[in-house]
Amino acid sequence: MRWLVGWSSIAASFGTAGRVSGPGTHARRTGSAHGPGSHGTNGHRANGHGAYPRGGPGPAAGYAAGHADGGAPLHGGIADAAHPGDPGADAERTVHPVGAQLLWGDPDPLWAVGDWRPDEIRLLTADPADPFTRLAVLGCCGATDAELRRALYAARGGALRHLTQWSGSYTAVVQTGRRITIVGDLAGARPVFYTPWASGTAYATAALPLADLIEAQLDIGHLAALLACPDSPEALGDGTPYAGVRRIPPGHALILREGSREITGYEPVASLAVSAPEADPDRAVEGVREALVDAVRARLTAPRHAPDTPQPPYDPGPVPGMGPADRRAARGAPAPGVGADLSGGSASATLALLAAGLPGAPGTLLSPAGARLLAVTFNDLATPQGREAEMERARAIAADPRLHHVVVAAAEEALPYADLDGPLTDEPGPSLVFAARERRRLAAGSADHFTGHGARQVLDAHPARMADLLMDRRRRHLLRPVAALARSASASGESLLVPLTVYAAARRLARTPYRAGMEAAAARLREGRVTGGASGAVDASLAALTWSRPGPAAGWLTGEALAEVSIRLTAAAGRPPLSLRPGEARARSVLARHAADHRVFEQAVEVRSQRLHAPFLDNQVVRAARALPESLRVQPGARAAILRTVLSATGVRELPPGWGATAHAPHETATRLGLRAALDELLSLFAAPLLADAGLIEARVVRQALLDAADGRPVPLDGLAELVSMELWLRRLLARRGTCWTGTTAARRRAVPEGVPIHRPALS
Repeated sequence: MRWLVGWSSIAASFGTAGRVSGPGTHARRTGSAHGPGSHGTNGHRANGHGAYPRGGPGPAAGYAAGHADGGAPLHGGIADAAHPGDPGADAERTVHPVGAQLLWGDPDPLWAVGDWRPDEIRLLTADPADPFTRLAVLGCCGATDAELRRALYAARGGALRHLTQWSGSYTAVVQTGRRITIVGDLAGARPVFYTPWASGTAYATAALPLADLIEAQLDIGHLAALLACPDSPEALGDGTPYAGVRRIPPGHALILREGSREITGYEPVASLAVSAPEADPDRAVEGVREALVDAVRARLTAPRHAPDTPQPPYDPGPVPGMGPADRRAARGAPAPGVGADLSGGSASATLALLAAGLPGAPGTLLSPAGARLLAVTFNDLATPQGREAEMERARAIAADPRLHHVVVAAAEEALPYADLDGPLTDEPGPSLVFAARERRRLAAGSADHFTGHGARQVLDAHPARMADLLMDRRRRHLLRPVAALARSASASGESLLVPLTVYAAARRLARTPYRAGMEAAAARLREGRVTGGASGAVDASLAALTWSRPGPAAGWLTGEALAEVSIRLTAAAGRPPLSLRPGEARARSVLARHAADHRVFEQAVEVRSQRLHAPFLDNQVVRAARALPESLRVQPGARAAILRTVLSATGVRELPPGWGATAHAPHETATRLGLRAALDELLSLFAAPLLADAGLIEARVVRQALLDAADGRPVPLDGLAELVSMELWLRRLLARRGTCWTGTTAARRRAVPEGVPIHRPALS
């Protein structure tokens, strides 16, 4: 796991290796810089929002290079309590992350932790004479140095949006004097977390390190909301599974000024009542094409990497039934260069064809122009029925001479719920139960591997957008989507009632204010009306035509857990979202949830020396997709039509029959087979579950649900995956003995030191 961490405080030094000092440092050390009555760095003002008055001398007088007073080292910060009674007397002098590299030091240090590649860390200073106006960009960024410098100048004046307009996926941190700005992305795939610490604020791109730093306990209410309403940010709020660690919303930035914090949005907000003039569809699709091509080019023009030498460092030679790619995958090492998924779906195929077709950007390491791109297809031998058309489309696309096709075949050993042992992720996510299956496929990929994750959430229309069309008096655009739903329900003989039912639900949502919708959702949870999963496309669309709906695992939560989540929803009813248009608000929520799950997926399936790239979650692609008119989005097959136009504009005009057909992954049949194969292990997992200790579920109810699912009875399989994943995550979290920090003089800092709090049921 790769992450950034830093902090900002009233204190001017935290004892980092890059700390500096200069004229005026002696005054700060003696307390005069903090005003009368200061005791070292802990004698700051009571409000904790800065030690210097606005317009006063500030800290700039104290951090030039060198040592103060004839070479005396600089002190201060959490380590340097003036007397034993100070709160920082027992704190560490040189606390720092394990395995970190210091990007810049005091007064506001910043570290990069993990196996970052050299080209993934870019540091830029505006002026050599002003070393404290600088920019750090970590990740894959397609900007040139000149573009970074211009954005740094703009950010110094407060224009943060310039830091988010480059192609690629990255995190930007700007320091201008004692002001630190950390910019999150639009989707939420690269989140930013923060927590109060050392009379200031610590921030990171991962929540677990901050939880270790403050020894945070579990936030059981957040875990309950994650199971009850995973797609509702109103229930989740800005919390994390760790009490005291917060997350900034997507599309926002965290600004720290000597420890005081401010969260501000950098994206313009549209009208809450009236939609903007509808964009030209052709121009909007052209914008998506340019954004996707730039996103792919940013990855291809970056330096190529070869994986670290595996053990053994040599190919053991021919093995019956195994080619070189199979033997490399068995050793757990990806191929050098660039590759892509090729599942037969439209999203992965678009990225593979774009990456293979860009001129002058071959896919392999140090290869001549025209070298082929590695395309990986997973063939599930345990459930071959129902995927024949998808596999045939993948073979037809792989016939392109610019692609080198590798098929990874697996049977029972790669079913869902197989090999539930895995790494500890930053947060829980449903992908934990499918990690072994996905890791097997990705191990046969490349060091830089494209995935089509996020295309559905970015390009498709959420069903609630039909209510937006009614608000804009564009009823004629509902004809085709409603007719498609009616055709899907024709087998049940109720297709004549579907148009009226869907139109009535969309009209009801369009006329329901946000506050009333959230209060109705809270009442539904309190009353326990959370059962009954969607059995088809019509039911799923009707269930989505609401401001908030229960998740698939809500039916197994206890009444007390549902009541606590309902309190969260009731409190959120008085805080309007960014958009009061239900379709737009729900689409943003679903995208944020998927981006968070994709981040957990990356950590769960991580293969050494491999980077997964999801261009559909890039800022510029998300922006371009949001410019698509709603009337275009809601039409059946809109995503496939958009991607077909994107490929046609880049020269790819021959696509196999069935392009854009809906592919369901993981397949329901494979999920049930995996449940049956791992039933004994799952029943043992829920014999004494930690979720029951926390008061979220009753163990016997979940065990019965597992038995029902294995027997083929109608059970929300997605909900079971969320329950199993959260139980696995809790066990891995409590089983860890390490910590993200070192250099401590006190006891080792570790999150959840007291374990899961035992729930005491209320007396009736």
